[in-house]
Amino acid sequence: MADVAARAGVSLGTVSRALRGLDGVSPGTRDRIREVAAELDYVVNPEAAALAGRSTGRVAVVLHDLPSWYGSSVVLGLERVLRPAGLDLLVRCVDDPEDRVRFFASMPLRRKVDAVVVVAIALTSAEVAKLHDGGVAVVAAGSHSPDVPFVAIDDVLAAQQAVNHLLQLGHRRIALLNTVAATDRAWQAQRDREQGFRLAMEMAGIPVDEELVVSWSGGSRGGAQGMDRLLSGRRLPSAVFAFSDEVALGAMRSLRRAGIGVPRQISVLSIDDHPLAELTDLTTVAQDPVALGRAAAEQVLDLLHGRPVREVGPFPTRLVVRGTTAPPLE
Repeated sequence: MADVAARAGVSLGTVSRALRGLDGVSPGTRDRIREVAAELDYVVNPEAAALAGRSTGRVAVVLHDLPSWYGSSVVLGLERVLRPAGLDLLVRCVDDPEDRVRFFASMPLRRKVDAVVVVAIALTSAEVAKLHDGGVAVVAAGSHSPDVPFVAIDDVLAAQQAVNHLLQLGHRRIALLNTVAATDRAWQAQRDREQGFRLAMEMAGIPVDEELVVSWSGGSRGGAQGMDRLLSGRRLPSAVFAFSDEVALGAMRSLRRAGIGVPRQISVLSIDDHPLAELTDLTTVAQDPVALGRAAAEQVLDLLHGRPVREVGPFPTRLVVRGTTAPPLE
């Protein structure tokens, strides 16, 4: 197989997929590999192929923020489907750019798992190819990646639902507290939610005050830091749209310490419907990451059993109005 790969100018994994008739190889490349194999009289060894293709009974879950409610909830949904199916989960956290590069460079998952589920991580084409070359099935949960089945909400729409609620209440000076993941390209949600924020403001004919758009790389628990930056500005917003409930809770802590009433002086809302959202009466756009994890697990089982992968549309979100939003003060 190494001789075939060298002469065809492709990887061993590509040769393996082409000769086994698996997806992920272009028709031209597949034909070239078969021609080279015929020229070299290459024949697959059935016993070796069976050994290499033996199921491990394990699925890797790769994410960058395991302590977050969202990440742990997706893992819970995965576990509820995969464990009864006889599959164990191996969790790997890649929480900085260097760790992510090392992970995909060394490919510790090769021959050790049957599938990989990436949670809120947008894989590059090279990373997808690396996983496929290792004979590993790949599913994305909470993000979109090239040539990979995925399950996710429409983050642009969720942000629009949130901002439109504030606009309908009469708010015009609306701030965005957005979090930027430490890992490169990790969160599509951070870009999509900002896009939804800007689209809602544009459709309402209201220019965005860039001083009210605050981003930081401290993760989802940096809402207090972001709110402190807004409070240091020349003019306060009348409302704040936060990336997540965890960010919103941090923001409300800063507002409380500054003696600013919520929602009397500043309204706050976010996305998630974290368990603490109900306890703190936080207005939010709800999603269900446990159900999302379950759907991603079903896609994994489809791949491992050779079934057509069920397509899942955008997971639903809904506005839940509670006590942290109100019309602005005159």
